[in-house]
Amino acid sequence: MPARSVYLETFGCQMNELDSELVAGQLRALGYRFVGEPDAADVILYNTCSVREHAEQKVWSRLGLDRLRKEREPHVVVGVLGCMAERDGEDLIRRMPVVDILCGPGELDKLPALLDNAVRTRDSLQADADAEGAKSARQVALQGSTSRRSGTLAAAQDTLEMLDLSRAVSPAGGEGGHRGSAYVRITRGCNKFCTYCVVPFTRGAEVHRPPDHIVDECRKLADAGVIEVTLLGQTVNHYRFEHGAAVTVNGIVQPQKGRAYAGGHRADPYRGTGVTTFADLLARIHDEVPAIRRLRFVTSYPRDFGDDVLQVIRDHPRICRYLHVPAQSGSNAQLKAMNRGYTVEEYLEFLDRARAFLHQPEIGRPLAVAGDIIVGFPGESDADFLATARLLERARYKNCFIFKYSPRPGTVAYDKLPDDVPEAVKRRRNNELLALQQRISAEVGAEYVGMELDVFVEGLSRREVKRAARAPHARGNGHAHAGVALTIGGRPLGAPETLHGTPSACAMPPLSEDEAPRPDAAPRGVQVSARTDGDLIVHVDLPADRAARAESLVGRVARCRITESRQLSLVGELLD
Repeated sequence: MPARSVYLETFGCQMNELDSELVAGQLRALGYRFVGEPDAADVILYNTCSVREHAEQKVWSRLGLDRLRKEREPHVVVGVLGCMAERDGEDLIRRMPVVDILCGPGELDKLPALLDNAVRTRDSLQADADAEGAKSARQVALQGSTSRRSGTLAAAQDTLEMLDLSRAVSPAGGEGGHRGSAYVRITRGCNKFCTYCVVPFTRGAEVHRPPDHIVDECRKLADAGVIEVTLLGQTVNHYRFEHGAAVTVNGIVQPQKGRAYAGGHRADPYRGTGVTTFADLLARIHDEVPAIRRLRFVTSYPRDFGDDVLQVIRDHPRICRYLHVPAQSGSNAQLKAMNRGYTVEEYLEFLDRARAFLHQPEIGRPLAVAGDIIVGFPGESDADFLATARLLERARYKNCFIFKYSPRPGTVAYDKLPDDVPEAVKRRRNNELLALQQRISAEVGAEYVGMELDVFVEGLSRREVKRAARAPHARGNGHAHAGVALTIGGRPLGAPETLHGTPSACAMPPLSEDEAPRPDAAPRGVQVSARTDGDLIVHVDLPADRAARAESLVGRVARCRITESRQLSLVGELLD
C-alpha cells in the first residue's frame, strides 16, 4: 500500500494526547505520514472528548467542512476516535454521513485494521459511488458494555494493552519526538460515576496495567532521552495490582479490573501483601529508572489518598510535589448531587495532610496544588456558590480550572437533573470565581520570589514564538535569534509538537513598526519557557550572547532563581 498522508487532531485531556501519540506511532510504523493541514491529507482523524460541550462543537464544525471537501474528493477517509465515537455510536454517522470510521477509546488498537479496510474500500469506489457502496466503506469498533464482563473474560479480551506495549519511542527531536517529556498510562477507565461525567460510559470500568509493563515503558523512554514522565489515570491514586489475581494470556500479563479500597484509610491496608499499590509503583519507578529526573502524576481523587503515597513523595526527591486534585464544589449538597463520594471537610483534611507532609518552601520544595470547579451545576444556590468561593480561599490553588456546567448526553445529570441555573447566573458566578482565583494565584506566585528551584525547560516562550513567526527574516528559517536558527530535528524550537502541525507563520499578523527588526539592530536575547516541579510556568530571559544556548537547554532541567511573579507566570534567571 502506498504511503498515505494523515491529519490527526486531538481534543480534550492529556489521556487523549497520549492516545493520539500511541495511534500515530502505530500508523507511522505502517507507512503512514502525518501532515499539518487537513487539506493536505488523504485521511483525517479526530480524537474527541465528550467532557465539555465546546470541544464537541469544534468536532462538528470540522466534520461540516470535511463534508464539503468530500463532495469534491470522495476518496478522503474521515474518522472519529475517542469518547464522542463511543458515546454516540452509529448515531454519529447518521448525523454526519461523511464519517467512515468510528473507533472508541477502548478499541484504538484496532484502528490500523479499520483504517486499512476503509482506505482500500474507498480506493475501489468511484467518485459517483452509490449510497450502499459508501456505507460498505464504514468501519466501526466500539467498546460497548464491557463493564459487566468478569475479571477473567475482561483480561482475555483486553487487547488494548498491546497499544501501550508496542509504543514507538523516538529520540528527542525525531519525528513524533518527545523533547524530554512523555506520558505513561497506568490506569484506564473510571468507577466513580460522577453524575456530570461521561467517562465511565465511554472509557469503561477502571483497569490497572501490570506494574512491570509500566516500569519497562518508563525505562524505554528514559533510554530514548526522556527525563520527565507523567503517569496518567482518571483516578490515578487508585492504582493497585493484585499479583495473586493476575491473568496471563499468550505469555503476557493482562491488565486487571480495578479493586481499589474504599476511602477513609490513611494508608493502603493491603500494601506488602502481594499487591503493588500506587505508593509502591511510584517508589519502583523512582528507584529503578534513575534517569527519570521528574516523575509526576494526574489526576488524583481526593478520597483514598493515603499517607503512604505522601511519604513516598516526600522521601523520593525526583517525584514532583504537585497534586491535581479536583474538588468540583465547596458545597456538600452539590458534592452529593454530583456523587463525588466525599465531603468538603474530608477534602480539606486531605489538603492539610498533604501540606503537612510535602510543603517545604524553606528548602525550595513547596507543594503546589491545582483543582477543578464546576459552576452552575443543577440546584446550585447562592449559598452553595459562596461555599465554593470559601473553598478556593482555603485551598489556595496555584491554579484552578473553572468551568460553567453544561449538560452532557449520556450522563446521569443529563437524564435526571434539570439544568435550572440560568446561563446569566452561571456566567456571573464563573467570572467571579475566575477573578478570585486570579488573585489567589498571584498571591501563591509571590511566595516563590527568591526561591532557587530546578525547572524543566520546554522551549521558547509563547511571546518569543509569536515574535519570531511574525518576523520577515524568520519565515522559512526556523526561529532566528542573534543570527542563529533555533531548531530541533528540523522543527522550530518551542513550536508546539502537536500531531496536527505547527502554527503557520503566514497566519500571524505582521509585527508593529516598533517590533520589526531594523537592519542595523544589535542581536537581541531570547526568552525560554520552563516549569517548576509544581507545574508553575517560569519565563527566563537569555541575553544575546547566550541565545544560542537555548537549543541545548530544551528538554533539560536547569537551576533557576525566581526574581518576579506576574499574573500568569513567574520570571527567573539561570544560575549556571
